Amino acid sequence: MIKITLLAFLSLIISLLITPIFIKYIKKWNITDKPNQRKVHKNPIPTLGGLAIFTSFMIGLVILRPENTYHLFIVGGAVVILVMGIIDDLYDLSAKLKFFIQFGVAAVIVLWGGLQVEFINLPFGGQVEFGILSSIITVFWIVGVTNAINFIDGLDGLAAGVSSIALFTISGMAVIMGNVYVFTMAILLFFSTVGFLRYNFHPAKIFMGDTGALFLGYMIAVLSLLGFKNVTVISFIIPIFILGVPIADTLIAMVRRFINKQPMTSPDSSHLHHRLVKSGFTHRQTVLFIYSLSAMFSLAAILFSMTTMWGSALIFSIAILVLQVLIESLGLINENYKPLTNFVKAIRERY
Repeated sequence: MIKITLLAFLSLIISLLITPIFIKYIKKWNITDKPNQRKVHKNPIPTLGGLAIFTSFMIGLVILRPENTYHLFIVGGAVVILVMGIIDDLYDLSAKLKFFIQFGVAAVIVLWGGLQVEFINLPFGGQVEFGILSSIITVFWIVGVTNAINFIDGLDGLAAGVSSIALFTISGMAVIMGNVYVFTMAILLFFSTVGFLRYNFHPAKIFMGDTGALFLGYMIAVLSLLGFKNVTVISFIIPIFILGVPIADTLIAMVRRFINKQPMTSPDSSHLHHRLVKSGFTHRQTVLFIYSLSAMFSLAAILFSMTTMWGSALIFSIAILVLQVLIESLGLINENYKPLTNFVKAIRERY
């Protein structure tokens, strides 16, 4: 693992060196993210930065040459997702078409490649077989996490930082589980992303665009799935904790749009990072706050893997409580959705 880490560190150096080159030529070709009413930046910023992450990652793969049954399917799917992201950044693809392509990629990996969650072991013995649902669950996991990372890509350095924290945690858990392949892939992608983050943190010199956000989301989805498939109920929750912030933000957005009778694919400016900025946080404070929240969830995931069932239940309950407090204090659903606040008020009035 130490040798792999030292070689993977080259991806950080490569990323640091090539990102300025991408910035130079993307500016020259005038491929920029233009400001609008939903975006916080005021001037056009070079996009397609995900290419720098992908390039340094692929060079790392050539150096380390990790082996796994699903490797070609995973890398092939990553290339398709990357190309889709490039086209989307250049020509703005429709949400429906992007979902269709993502489902297609996930389906090929699951049905042809054979990567899927087939069962989970119960803590008191026995197991639950998913049967035909295994393919459906796996496809929706890949598509869901891919888009969850993309949804939080709204502030300088946010998606890259949250992804880095998730990848670092996945690589750490892979060491604990002895999964060399997942560790190699995760640590390579971690270093590649951290190198890019040097130029993406506020004030950003380049954006990763959908090119990077979709690629990172896809890779995180597959690696977390590969590391925790066919395990216990408790272990199966670990990747959900690792990706707690983007998953929670996505689910909250779905609930918000359902309650407010908005189309599920319609963009809005009520995501966690939007609401934090509106509540008075600066750009940098918002990003650092969400980094801290992501780190908290990652720590919870590690503790989850080490504690008893009752300890896991306690950690899960605390995480849900923290999320509920954030939802109500920031108005992530709407200003009137405050069941916990109303419950506490009712208790106080009664006693």
